[in-house]
Parts: sequence; structure tokens; C-alpha cells
Amino acid sequence: MKRIIPCLDILGEGVVKGVRFADLKKAGDPVELSSRYEQEGADEIAWLDIGATNSSRETMFGRLRDTASVLFIPLTAGGGLRSMEDVSKALGSGADKISLNTAAVRNPGLVSSVSGEFGRQCVVVSIDAAWSSASRRYEVYTNSGTRATGMEAVEWARKAEDLGAGEILLTSRDADGTGKGYDGRLVAAVASAVTVPVIASGGCGTTADFINVLGRCGADAALAASVFHFGTLSIAEVKTALLSHGIAVRKTGGVGAG
Repeated sequence: MKRIIPCLDILGEGVVKGVRFADLKKAGDPVELSSRYEQEGADEIAWLDIGATNSSRETMFGRLRDTASVLFIPLTAGGGLRSMEDVSKALGSGADKISLNTAAVRNPGLVSSVSGEFGRQCVVVSIDAAWSSASRRYEVYTNSGTRATGMEAVEWARKAEDLGAGEILLTSRDADGTGKGYDGRLVAAVASAVTVPVIASGGCGTTADFINVLGRCGADAALAASVFHFGTLSIAEVKTALLSHGIAVRKTGGVGAG
């Protein structure tokens, strides 16, 4: 069963969305959007405090609690989680899963510690990757896609799984916010290299993009932001298209019985 996951990029008190991690525009209130997306048939919500790492401030746990309070579907929280204490606070604030990105690269042992303490099922390692023409490979970026690490994305995904990640959230830095489609080559490379679920992120603009990445590239879930925030597509529309192509998804009020 494939999943559709709206993503809320949090900056300050609200949700924002940009192109290739820049040119951010306001997109709404996280509590209101989360509630609406659940009603529309979202399978999960991703809540990412994109300013937390770069500004060296604590994830807004109060705002996270507000969001979690209106949801029954799973909620993944990330952004600025640097320690076991941060992870405990996020889970205690209502998150069902936590996402580690920059902290996982800087301290891989944190992935193992969180997995050992709370279970692999709640550990998502988020990987922001971009194609390097010089090295002819996908390179991992940290700090909200602003800092190149020199690490190869597929190798890091394998290591993250070995460390205890239960899922990989894979974002194409090149495609993010462009509406030109997911990076199918990147998704397929990582999906074929790991056994845990891969969540594709970055670039979707049409229902065909969801069909391609979930039906042909090996992704277990598709994460999207702009197309939902700005009304380009509805979750029901996406799921109807997926079902029409024989791709199994949880039915919603818009595409059948709940």
C-alpha cells in the first residue's frame, strides 16, 4: 500500500515553501493544514522545522503539540533534533516518528541510539541529495540543503539503514519545488540499495509524477508540498489517478470508502 504524505516546512509560526530550498513563500498555518489534509485522505503528515538547524534553535515543540493534537494519522517531526533529549521531546510532543538529517550525518551513532531506545519504526533518516557533475554521483547536503558533505547518497542510505533507520526520506535538491517531477533516477538508485521504505520528495507537479515514482521507481511513499498547499492537486485526485493505474493506496472519501 503506497502512501501520500503532505509536507509542512515550518519557519517561524507558519508553513512555507520555496524552490530548491530558497525563495520561500508563506503557505498557511500548520495546524489548519494538517487537519485539512487528514480530512482529505493524507496517510501521514511530515512536519519539518527547516529553520531550526541553521539558526541553532530548538524545534518549536509547542507548535508541534498543537499540530499533533488535531491528527489521528501518523506525524513525523524533524528539524533541529540533535540529541536523545530532543528526540524524546518531539515524541513526547505527539510525533509518531522523528526525522534526522544534519544530526545523523554529524553523529551517525544518534540514529542507532534512537532506534535502540524507541524502535526502528519511528526513525526516519532524511537525505537531501543533488547530482554532482564533477563526481558523477549524487552528493548529500545538510543544513536545509545548503552545505555539501562530499558523501555519496546511495552509500549514506545503506549506512543509515544499517545504523537503524526504519525509513529513508529522500529529497532531490535539484528538483525541489520545481514542479518538474521527482528525480526518478535518484529514487530508483536508493530504493534498490536498501530494504526499508523510501519516501520520495522534491519536484512533483502532476499526478503523472506520483504514478511514475510510486509505480516505476520503487518509492513506498510520495511526499509533496507545493501542489497541495497552493491547490494544484488534491489528495483525492492523486489517489484516484494512482488507483486507476493499479497502484494500491488507502481509499478516502474522495475515492471510495474510508
